[in-house]
Amino acid sequence: MARLPRLVIPQQPHHVIQRGNDRQLIFRDAADYGIFLGWLRDAAKQFNVAIHAYVLMSNHLHLLATPCDNIGLARMMQWVGRHYVPYFNHKYQRSGTLWQGRFKTAVIDSERYFLTCSRYIELNPVRAGMVVAPADYPWSSYQHHIGMRTDPLISEHPLYWALGNTPFEREAAYKELAEQALTPEDLDKMRKSAIKGWAIGSEEFKTQLEKHTLRRVSPGKRGRPFKKKPATQAGPR
Repeated sequence: MARLPRLVIPQQPHHVIQRGNDRQLIFRDAADYGIFLGWLRDAAKQFNVAIHAYVLMSNHLHLLATPCDNIGLARMMQWVGRHYVPYFNHKYQRSGTLWQGRFKTAVIDSERYFLTCSRYIELNPVRAGMVVAPADYPWSSYQHHIGMRTDPLISEHPLYWALGNTPFEREAAYKELAEQALTPEDLDKMRKSAIKGWAIGSEEFKTQLEKHTLRRVSPGKRGRPFKKKPATQAGPR
């Protein structure tokens, strides 16, 4: 069965995942992380994509990003790959692809799931057992969101600004929010949606999205509809 085209909606946040081929490392030292972030910043600016949150893990990465059009997200990822993969291959004397296929993405219902997705992304190192607290991990946007440093890659979303009237209020509110555990349901949604390409949001959001795109944006129910057997006259037993 042919795969559906990647669903990208302009001016809507997307959860993006890119994995290393066969789970291999895509970052091996601090220079790799820094160079990738520099190229990502250049590409995001060039192709008009706002990056709201990110985490670079050793063998994969997550982004929360809003493209201005339907082609900017793909062009941004392709541009970064064209620069980073040759750099990585030359540095580590390897050849061939670095990525595990094309990047995965899920459209996010911003009102209900934007901050949930941001927290899911930035808490990845904690769930992986790499650090005790998200602030201890240098290769994510979490330190920016709680005021530990200013990250030039980040474009703050209006929902982040709505957390408080001052930077201090927003940073404190975000930190408090991040300390609240995500529900198992939300974790499952975030894990599966981008891999499958399904939208994350309310039923109303997904219905409107399907009307707009003329395609399914969520998985169908398993199995065939139940059919009632025709009534039969009771006979002798």
